[in-house]
Amino acid sequence: MSNEATPSQTIGPFYFGTLIKAYRHDLAPASVAGERIDLVLSLHDANGAIVPDGLFEIWQANSHGRYNHPEDRRNLPLDPGFDGFGRASTDGDGCSHFSTIKPGRVPWPEGGLQAPHINVSIFARGVLNRLATRLYFDGNPANADDPVLKKIEPKRRATLLAKRDDKGTWCLPIHLGGPNETVFFDV
Repeated sequence: MSNEATPSQTIGPFYFGTLIKAYRHDLAPASVAGERIDLVLSLHDANGAIVPDGLFEIWQANSHGRYNHPEDRRNLPLDPGFDGFGRASTDGDGCSHFSTIKPGRVPWPEGGLQAPHINVSIFARGVLNRLATRLYFDGNPANADDPVLKKIEPKRRATLLAKRDDKGTWCLPIHLGGPNETVFFDV
C-alpha cells in the first residue's frame, strides 16, 4: 500500500493546469464605478515559506455595496461588466495580483452594516477543502463596528487587514498555519 497523495486526497499541482485557463485578475473594466485598487495576496505555508502553486478566488460587492447575485435584490445599482469574481494562481513569489474596485458596505443579516471587505477562497496542495477568509482594509473606520471582526480575538484580527504598500497596492499575506496563521471561516 502506498501513502502517496492521490487526486481525491489533495488539491495540488495536478489541478493547477485546469484552472489557469479561468484566470480572471482584472475584475473592473474602466466603466465600473468606484475607487480602483490593486491587490496582492501572498500565500505562505505554516513555516512562512511561499506557496508558488496555489490559487486564490475573490468575490465582492460593487462600490455601491451590492453583490451581482440573484439573492441580492436590494434597490442599489449593478455595474455592467462587474460580477465581483476573480481568480488568480500564485506566481513564483507566492503572489496573486488583482485589479478591482473598493467594495461598498453590505448589510449584516442580524442588522447593521459590515465594513468593506472581499471574500477570499484559497486552494493549495495539502488543502483538502477550500479555505475561506476575508480581506478588510486597514485603517477603515467601519472596521471597528464590523460584526465579523468583533467576533475574532483582537490579536488575530490583523491577519485579515490588508495594508497599503508604498505604491498604493493593498497587500495581504495569507498563512496556512503556524504562528501567523490567518483566520479562516467555516463555510
